[in-house]
Amino acid sequence: MPRYIKLSETKSTNSYLAGTASALPGGTVIYTYRQTAGRGQKGNSWESEDNKNLAFSYLLKSPRIEPSRQFFISEAVSLAVADMLSQYVPEDISIKWPNDIYYRDQKICGILIENTLSGSRIGHSIIGVGININQERFVSDVPNPVSLKNITGDDYDLEQLLREVNEHIERLTDFSQADEEALRQLHARYISRLYRADGKAHQWQLPTGECFEGVIVDVHPDGLLSIRHTATGEIGKYYFKEVKHVINKHVL
Repeated sequence: MPRYIKLSETKSTNSYLAGTASALPGGTVIYTYRQTAGRGQKGNSWESEDNKNLAFSYLLKSPRIEPSRQFFISEAVSLAVADMLSQYVPEDISIKWPNDIYYRDQKICGILIENTLSGSRIGHSIIGVGININQERFVSDVPNPVSLKNITGDDYDLEQLLREVNEHIERLTDFSQADEEALRQLHARYISRLYRADGKAHQWQLPTGECFEGVIVDVHPDGLLSIRHTATGEIGKYYFKEVKHVINKHVL
């Protein structure tokens, strides 16, 4: 079972855990209801009203996954959060590549995973998760946030949901018995949950600002996203930030 350490306040649970990971056992969860400088992917910030949302970091030590296949960790964590949220919202929860969690076209959760290497293996992973739970109004310029309360109208017990989601994470990131078939099934579940992986053409934007229509084909073990360009039929392969979704005229 996960071991929980609550902080009254911290700038970032990932940063705090990074400074203490060597002294803590795997399965430790650092959490707070007042995170003052939460971090997202590529240095993005994460808005979280005090005492309204979940902000935590889970310590995964020595996962039995080769560094070249570390994206399986991202897949497992994304599925864990999506599975937990689907207990309360049975439909329309998806994973936007690589690991944001969406309700329809709105973002309910951000995930930041930071891996360290020990020789030729992953030493530990710090899995940072922010989930919008009871916050009703968002004031940052992010165009599409949503919370569980926005969706259902209900208030939720944060401690209960914290334990539920971390039990899902613990179970799905236990790769000790994972053979190739288990990993294949994990990947298939990830693809089935993937936002806009519906066989239809959607709008995408490149870093140059150029937009194109394309269909998601696959996500590779290293996290590379394959998109078939509608105009040419060619398949482009993209790492994170090399291509973005265009959603309701916003680039996300």
